[in-house]
Amino acid sequence: MSRLTGGDPSLLRRINSAVVLHALRGAGSPTLTDLTRITGLSRPTVEGVVEGLFEAGLVVEALPDESEARRQGRPARRFRFRAEAGHLLGVEIGPHRVSALLSGLDGRVTGAGSRTVSETAGADERLDQVRAVIADLLRRTGVARSSLRAVGVGSPGIVEADGTVRLGTALPGWTGLALGERLRRSFRCPVLVENDANAAAVAEHWKGAATESDDIVFVLAGLSPGAGSLIGGRLHRGFGGAAGEIGALHLLGRGVTPEHLLSTTGTPLEPLDEQAVAVVFAKARQGDAEAQAAVERFLQRLVHDVAALALALDPELVVVGGWAAGLDGVLEPLRAELARYCLRPPRVTLSLLGEAAVATGALRLALDHVEEQLFAVEGAVTARR
Repeated sequence: MSRLTGGDPSLLRRINSAVVLHALRGAGSPTLTDLTRITGLSRPTVEGVVEGLFEAGLVVEALPDESEARRQGRPARRFRFRAEAGHLLGVEIGPHRVSALLSGLDGRVTGAGSRTVSETAGADERLDQVRAVIADLLRRTGVARSSLRAVGVGSPGIVEADGTVRLGTALPGWTGLALGERLRRSFRCPVLVENDANAAAVAEHWKGAATESDDIVFVLAGLSPGAGSLIGGRLHRGFGGAAGEIGALHLLGRGVTPEHLLSTTGTPLEPLDEQAVAVVFAKARQGDAEAQAAVERFLQRLVHDVAALALALDPELVVVGGWAAGLDGVLEPLRAELARYCLRPPRVTLSLLGEAAVATGALRLALDHVEEQLFAVEGAVTARR
């Protein structure tokens, strides 16, 4: 797939191929006349490019419209982009579950799978579950592993460009894990590893709550929240991939850890014990004074963390996801407090993708990588960072 047509390597040829392929993917089943009009290229040029794309397996002739045939006799030939020429995976690795989404080269999801994983599972066990989910998904959908063109992975932690987790306290044995290298052993295609909040931000911008905004912050809310941000529609990772680690802000002169904030007993909660957190919120709704105080402490910390990022980045929109997004009473306090702290308060909304956000963003990252190959004009894929 590094060469679009398998033929003429000239720069002009590659530019024309990218233009025609892009038009084909977005136009349904156009005729040669349609492609000539859309691209502005000459008909002989379009015909030559389409022939090359046929040879590369990226384009096929579309079935004729019977009604058109009855009206006009023999209809003009129509063509379509072969989304089934390759497949992509988007994978989420989380504390309690691993999940995967499968799509064709157009990014449309054609299959999904997930498994529950214990929060105490070690790295080897968790990765075995990832491989099992993917193997089962490929088997159920009838997709050959050799058909995969890219795999995107969303994981907790600070992720370096090569997919190594430099720091990952949410999962046992995750810090220092060469996650990208470990997963690449299972595939013959590129594996792109990204922080989970960053992946979720990409997902919300692609097909979630932020499709109309290019400057956004996605908050993966929990006991130790993380955030991903897009600036001008582009993911902002920071120099070392640590942008958005708002869960560490309590270290700046505030000694109370997030696990103490929601405790009603004086004993800190386990960072990954979502059930215990849900109990505290439920008691607060029922009027328990200690639980209400704990929830108020949690919300204040979350607001301060998000406000710090909002003041630095001035986003148009803040999207709240993670387990906190499903708990009553989070959204309005965030809006009210951000209005107090921010010079220009951003809009605040809940994630539209819910539990699928991270895997969806990982799929988008895989699609981005393939698109860089399909539409590149100099034969080199743009660097991730």
